Amino acid sequence: MRRLLPVTDQTSAPSFPDPADREWSLDELADAYAYPELAPGGHWLRANMVSTLDGAAQHDGRSQPISGETDMRIFGTLRALADVVVVGAETVRQEGYRPARAREAFAARRLAAGQGPAPAIAVVTASLDLNFTLPLFTSPLVPTLVVTGAAAPADRVAAATAAGAEVVVAGEGAGADPARAVRELAARGLRRQLTEGGPRLLGQFVAADALDELCLTISPTLTAGGAQRIAGGPSVTVPHRLAPAVVLEEAGFLFTSYRRI
Repeated sequence: MRRLLPVTDQTSAPSFPDPADREWSLDELADAYAYPELAPGGHWLRANMVSTLDGAAQHDGRSQPISGETDMRIFGTLRALADVVVVGAETVRQEGYRPARAREAFAARRLAAGQGPAPAIAVVTASLDLNFTLPLFTSPLVPTLVVTGAAAPADRVAAATAAGAEVVVAGEGAGADPARAVRELAARGLRRQLTEGGPRLLGQFVAADALDELCLTISPTLTAGGAQRIAGGPSVTVPHRLAPAVVLEEAGFLFTSYRRI
């Protein structure tokens, strides 16, 4: 793996290996993708998505066909750095989400950061149309959170609670307000936040100007067709400008990180 561009802020840049074409260790990846230092009470929401060269975020409804081995290593690294993984209900259903697992390679790093053995999963949903018998709800290392609105269906809220999930109210209507969801999770100590989409949820975070960082893998593939982009929904009034923080390359894949200016 080769590092192609320097971190924007050289005063806080971690030490990177030489640019020889070799596989980076998990520690090196964790240093490259480390969260910024947070002020007391602060929070940071990053997204991790993959896109083909022609802008498709999925193929046949799933992201796996356009991903790759190193993309999955970075996927695991980003999860290991987070306090919470925020995901939309449709993505949970389509991708077969399971609880995040504890990984020995990151145990010392998480302990030093005051984190538990694995991040929590937070599912954002208005309908709570979820299968609460799945392992995501029945056997997580830390309880799964369901983020919804005050007017969500009461019977589904009761079912989520009975399954052991923690229900987080982050809106006055049926669904969650994206910016409030970020704040509610941070108030529970889940300040290093990672969203893995899907495109509709990411679009909501972008529209609410709640996204601090985008980690985007550009897959060297073309799919055509009508697949979604990485972010959907209504357009923002003025495009949000981000600055590059990390750009890596391996086997034709580009692994990028852009942060809020």
